[in-house]
Amino acid sequence: MGEIHDLVARVGRDQAKRLVTDPEDRRLIDKVHNFLSDEKGGIGVTYSGFCMISLPHRALDTPNGKWHRAVGPMSLTVDPGSLYIDGRDVLYGVPYGSRARLILLYLQTQALRKNCREVELGSSMYDWLQRMGIAIGGRSYREVKEQAARISACSLRFSWEGETEGGKRYSGFKKDSIVEGGIVFHSDADPRQPSLWEDTVVISQTFFDALRKHPVPIWEPAIRQISNQSMAIDTYVWLAYRLRALQKPKTIPWPDVQNQFGPQFSRLRKFRESFVQVLKNVMLVYPEAKVDVSDAGVILYPSPPAVPERTTVQVLMSHVS
Repeated sequence: MGEIHDLVARVGRDQAKRLVTDPEDRRLIDKVHNFLSDEKGGIGVTYSGFCMISLPHRALDTPNGKWHRAVGPMSLTVDPGSLYIDGRDVLYGVPYGSRARLILLYLQTQALRKNCREVELGSSMYDWLQRMGIAIGGRSYREVKEQAARISACSLRFSWEGETEGGKRYSGFKKDSIVEGGIVFHSDADPRQPSLWEDTVVISQTFFDALRKHPVPIWEPAIRQISNQSMAIDTYVWLAYRLRALQKPKTIPWPDVQNQFGPQFSRLRKFRESFVQVLKNVMLVYPEAKVDVSDAGVILYPSPPAVPERTTVQVLMSHVS
């Protein structure tokens, strides 16, 4: 599935467009060109749990309902919460969509880079969101503000089945907030200015400990090209997590793939059509990924890591030693 990427890398964007006739392939050629031309490379980090289960793609039908998903032995539960704003408690629903994922990636990356639970916001977060292609103004400003509040208010729990050496059952980390105190927006700030948030926010100790123990490196230029597609972000981090550890090919049945990435689809066939397109977009920015699809499911093969610079990864990971 990496033919478009190889073509652009070999002959360039203009010549590649002359060699294809499908309008969709021409759109993909532009995406690959942007990825290959990206000079703002950098490494991000996410908690391995988010590589297997993530937030909903869209707002829940029940505005203040909880989110619960299970994939194999692992499950994620997210409860909505409230923030104390202007003298009253304001209830926020579960975070969702691409904006919530980008905010979480920023918080996790900054915390691990500094090896510190206190994360600087302000101009740093503003600049990072801009690098991800998110213009902070108008509708984007409202979306980012809403998702930041939802992340601040919610609590989450990753759980997985297993046994201790003594045979006792155990589960993952306890129900806890992602951040302490909330990501506060300055209500009178001009969204065109970088000073939208309070100076710092603190990652909860529980979440920070889990992140330090189980970090997964990702490539920021790849995320930038898929920053508006929540399912593509989830698929990318999943492949970044799974492929590097495989010792032999593994087929993930379509019902399992749908359960993980497309619970909002009522029909498996419709999900398959959508996921194949998502996978094509993801492999444009992770060309080293060796992945096929068949009638049985998605076939994963041992592949090089998603982040191309191992030495940089080692420097980043040194902060968690």
